[in-house]
Amino acid sequence: MDNKHLQDVLAFSAQKGFVWGPSPEIYGGMAGFYTYGPLGKLLKNNIEQAIRTTFMQNMFMEVECPTIMPEQVWKASGHLGNFSDPVVTCSKCHATFRADHVLLAEEEAAEPSDEELLKRIPESKCPSCGGEFENNITRHDLMMKTNIGLDQTGYLRPETATTTYLPFLRYTEFFRTKLPFGVFQIGKAYRNEISPRQYLLRVREFTQAEAQWFVDPDKKNDEFYSSFDDEKLPFWSWNMQKLHKEPEIMTVKEAFDKKLFNSKVYGWTLALAYNVFLNMGVPAEKMRLRQHGPDEKAFYAADAWDVEVQLNSFGWYEMCGIHDRTDYDLTQHAKFSKKELYINIDGKKIVPHVLEIAFGVDRPTFILLDLFYDKKHVTEGKSVFRVPASMSPYQVGIFPLQKKDGLPELARKVMDDLHKEFRVFYDESGSIGKRYLRAAEDGTPYCITVDYDSKDKDTCTIRDRDTEEQKIVKITDLNKILADLISYKVVFKDLK
Repeated sequence: MDNKHLQDVLAFSAQKGFVWGPSPEIYGGMAGFYTYGPLGKLLKNNIEQAIRTTFMQNMFMEVECPTIMPEQVWKASGHLGNFSDPVVTCSKCHATFRADHVLLAEEEAAEPSDEELLKRIPESKCPSCGGEFENNITRHDLMMKTNIGLDQTGYLRPETATTTYLPFLRYTEFFRTKLPFGVFQIGKAYRNEISPRQYLLRVREFTQAEAQWFVDPDKKNDEFYSSFDDEKLPFWSWNMQKLHKEPEIMTVKEAFDKKLFNSKVYGWTLALAYNVFLNMGVPAEKMRLRQHGPDEKAFYAADAWDVEVQLNSFGWYEMCGIHDRTDYDLTQHAKFSKKELYINIDGKKIVPHVLEIAFGVDRPTFILLDLFYDKKHVTEGKSVFRVPASMSPYQVGIFPLQKKDGLPELARKVMDDLHKEFRVFYDESGSIGKRYLRAAEDGTPYCITVDYDSKDKDTCTIRDRDTEEQKIVKITDLNKILADLISYKVVFKDLK
């Protein structure tokens, strides 16, 4: 873990208006709650839009479900009574900690039993004061309880997936009793974490994005799922991990032929999840797909892999889970609701299997801040946020060279024209050099300066954030030039 880089990112994020907190700051703040400032909200919006676009291009449709559900729902899902973390307490300072976080080494991925954790207590010390832990493990319920009306108990959802399953009978009508079909949801979830200490990576209120693909269990190897067959992904199977081998880059088809997973639909789902993160701007060289071991995956899961990202601050970190949940969820909710949850196709009752992609939106926001924050500017030692242009809060800054002689009016006209296609802001305060530096800190990849030649020659200067190179171009060509730059059809040095 690079604490220096993390502290730099946190300070930069707060100073520039990306993320503030813990919130509410004027009352001392509560751990696990953060406020997105203006730039952070724009960045998060862009991430959510990339998620929507990727899922909808692959035939998923978006739904929005309630964030509070009655107690019975969480009994059916298995969360009630089972969704908890092990806790240890220091006998000296009485601080509490999540047991597996302070008793296990970082490389121990499997979830141990409370009995196994108890064996580690004598050899561990309190991170706060160095004292000894009390010799017992307690359980902390992660569910957030509330009252519905006068007499009904409810819980804030700890994830979006369960609420996404509940309208299943409505889905069968909407999708005209045909399989496969997919839905996804982006919305708030809540977990009463013991002591969240990892900024946006572990919070008590967060935005989650989860997608469910409903498929006929007899058609999981259809050719329909061949669209990603030739795409190369960094697979790190359980056997590779056991043998201490590095992840291997291979096509989805090669991975299927080598039996890294047992269905074509699962390989298709893995590739889709990987592409969601690529489309958020996460570099391919910073990602890998890690398979869960037998002791790690849920008992009902036919297979489970994670998308992991190599952060500058925390190293390799799990960002997304991809699970073949078989028919577990629909069977459970059918049992508890006393409703038959199946789809009737040609007189055959089918309980679909569900392929799930589950991740949060706050973690990808942190990914981009962590990976693309650069403290060392090439000329003046200033910070630069080198986020990809497609994800940057603003894509274009518009600057008049002077606040006189009609230049502001012309610059605003240029801004109004560009606003139709791009995320644009206007700035006329301070020297042009200071405006360039502020824009670079905000992550703006391209700045347009309107000068005196703009009035006479219909030209302007476009500046690249990362190289600081400048070129003079026609104002009438700006829309096409910017569209080509942002879509990577052309690189800045090749502009004519």
